[in-house]
Amino acid sequence: MRLVIQRVRSASIEIEGAIVGSIKQGLLVLVGIEDNDSIEDIDWLCGKLTRLRIFDDEQGIMNLPITGVPGADILVVSQFTLMASTKKGNRPSYIRASKPEIAIPLYNQFVDAVSLAMGHRVPTGQFGADMQVSLVNDGPVTIIIDSHLKE
Repeated sequence: MRLVIQRVRSASIEIEGAIVGSIKQGLLVLVGIEDNDSIEDIDWLCGKLTRLRIFDDEQGIMNLPITGVPGADILVVSQFTLMASTKKGNRPSYIRASKPEIAIPLYNQFVDAVSLAMGHRVPTGQFGADMQVSLVNDGPVTIIIDSHLKE
């Protein structure tokens, strides 16, 4: 499972002209899922995500996790293209990306785990939909985490 985490001042997801999820300050999290992902990957990533100290403390040092920032939230978006392989040729291969029958339950479990850690249901996009994602990156701060690399 792979996450792209962006610290944002605001972010929103639009589907067919309607905003389906939005946050003010917080994290926009893009999620890519492959077949060998499991609940262990979800638990590890959820812990990393909610404990990452990438928000400024009172001295202006990135020392706070999202749970230490009043009003900050997480917006989660599924994105199969995160699993793209560009090793061969110029057309990305998405063979590593899970099909919906595997990815949807894992994605929903990830959203549930993040929601539990945050203490409320986090906003999301819609799995498989054509989404327009808008954001104002704060910093910019963008971090990529892969549960199989554990780094």
